[in-house]
Amino acid sequence: MPCYEFEGVRPIVDPSAFVHPTAVLIGDVIIGPHCLVGPGAALRGDIGRLEMRAGSNVQDNCTLHCFPGKGVLIEEDGHVGHGAVLHGCTIKRNALVGMNAVIMDDAVIGDSAFVAAMSFVKAGTDVPPRTLVGGIPAKPMRELTDDEIAWKSEGTGHYQHLARRHLATSKEVAPLTPGTPGTPGTPGDAPGDAPGDVPGRQRVPEITYKAKHEQ
Repeated sequence: MPCYEFEGVRPIVDPSAFVHPTAVLIGDVIIGPHCLVGPGAALRGDIGRLEMRAGSNVQDNCTLHCFPGKGVLIEEDGHVGHGAVLHGCTIKRNALVGMNAVIMDDAVIGDSAFVAAMSFVKAGTDVPPRTLVGGIPAKPMRELTDDEIAWKSEGTGHYQHLARRHLATSKEVAPLTPGTPGTPGTPGDAPGDAPGDVPGRQRVPEITYKAKHEQ
């Protein structure tokens, strides 16, 4: 992965975390156990600390940064969707930030709260626990149900399991070419052939995902 020391401060990544090779870590960045950082994410800790605690994820093309004297904190099991921007804010335990949402400085997203996709959370906003907020600017919409929070926890468990799978199997390779026996689209293959029928791929077993880390 592109990983840069800045003014003598070097990123710290727990061995059980997965950071995609195209993600960029700069300076004061701490990635905790069982975390996942997706492709194209940029965590630029050249002004303040950016910290991901155990089991949290930052997905593809997210940006984390802050103003002087600030930082970004994602607490345990925090879940940050594709393309989100976190700037000097706090994402509390088990909270969810939807795709392409923007969370500004000194905002706090409470425990098990959800920010809807494409929302803009203004600086200094305090989102209560177990609350759905959305819009531009984001406003409280309703309290979340136990089933909705369980759904979120299952999804976060999926990403924790993905971190382990990527650590175990991901590697850079040349793609297969059309016509390679067994690849999708080869004459004789049925549409929708399972990945397990393609050479070099393994069928993924059915898994019940859990929010807590499997030790």
